[in-house]
Amino acid sequence: MRLSSARLSTFGTAAALVAVAGACTSHSDSRINGNATAGESIPDPDVVLSADQTHARWSSAIPPVVTVESGAIVEVRTMEASDGQFELGSTASDVETLSFDPIHPLTGPVAVEGALPGDVLAVTLLDIEVDEWGWAAIVPGFGFLADRFTEPVYMGFEIDPGATHIAFNDRISVPLAPFPGVMGVAPATDSMLATIPPRSNGGNMDNRHMVEGTTVYFPVFVEGANFSIGDTHAAQGDGEVSGTAIEAGMTIRYRIEIVEGARPIEEPQYETDEYYGVTAFATTLDEAAVKATSYMIDYLTAEHGLTPEEAYILCSVAGDLKISEVVDVPHMLVSMHMPKEVLGID
Repeated sequence: MRLSSARLSTFGTAAALVAVAGACTSHSDSRINGNATAGESIPDPDVVLSADQTHARWSSAIPPVVTVESGAIVEVRTMEASDGQFELGSTASDVETLSFDPIHPLTGPVAVEGALPGDVLAVTLLDIEVDEWGWAAIVPGFGFLADRFTEPVYMGFEIDPGATHIAFNDRISVPLAPFPGVMGVAPATDSMLATIPPRSNGGNMDNRHMVEGTTVYFPVFVEGANFSIGDTHAAQGDGEVSGTAIEAGMTIRYRIEIVEGARPIEEPQYETDEYYGVTAFATTLDEAAVKATSYMIDYLTAEHGLTPEEAYILCSVAGDLKISEVVDVPHMLVSMHMPKEVLGID
């Protein structure tokens, strides 16, 4: 089957049963990409997780806080990246005392019954609600230009969740475009890995295009998959060059399910109504760009019947390489988009 057609043909409508609660809910939303439009309703959650149900490392040794059946709707509260070390009125002196130990608080893990290593897990972001404040900072020693910007800086932002922009100052505003900076499954190690760099399990991808309505696909490395989410961003540019976005807490509702019969993937991939995307991490942008291009070629040959040569040329004439992040040392992340219009996908 095609990952790109998985929304309906593979899954159809789902009855999601939360294993620990024993509650069953039937969902009539016919699209895995559940970005609600006029006339559509967002499915009620089968389970709700609080911002207290978090962890700040990646490891197969971290037990799930809940187990659900494939197709369940999960609602989570996320903390902003500092895990409460900052508030709206914080100052540069608070940046000086920032501890990286609790970064990033990730809500989960959520295990999926039947998920096994080698499977593909699909997570669709159905609804994202932003808190009423956020922050950005320059943290000495962190960021793409850390040698140039050596002093701590803090900026707090009031956020109107119903607005389209966030006031940067009296005359500059930035679009409000919330998304989770960190999403991932448990890695195949019981070591406690820091959440700063992205890896093959996902993690700190900081991909600003993974907004409400996006379906993200993850390779599964452990039984149950053990998915977690956090580091939510109200606004961010490609690259996240200073090291932070506008960091803000959020409430997110997502659908989580196993993609039956999916082709294996090495790193997360994703799709919206407009394009299919792949991600690739590496220690250099060059290497990450090579991997992302190769992943897109693999997708085009496997799912759209192109020869490798045709796929390579299509990547050159229609693909869109994007620098997702350059600051999450030691790894950088590059993504590539292929418009669905080019592929003849409605």
